[in-house]
Amino acid sequence: MAKLKSEPGWKDLDAGFVMREPGTSREYKTGDWRSERPVVDQSQCIKCGICYIFCPDMAIAKTEEGFFQADLYYCKGCGICSAECFTGCITMVAEEE
Repeated sequence: MAKLKSEPGWKDLDAGFVMREPGTSREYKTGDWRSERPVVDQSQCIKCGICYIFCPDMAIAKTEEGFFQADLYYCKGCGICSAECFTGCITMVAEEE
């Protein structure tokens, strides 16, 4: 019978915190379960980037025109971008089914 490889013991681990294979949230589309999504009125947007700064999921990116837009694959619909927007150009709308 073949011997199974056992889990490493504490003596086999490196000292300190060493990440050998970092993970990424880009592999997981986390925005599928949100109930609201942000909509930007570009006529009121001053391109300040405060929505980008405050987004806890880094789901907002700058477009070629300089506006900021949420990537709905990763946006969880928390509404922080809308609450922090100086001009109030971001509104949260109900997600359609």
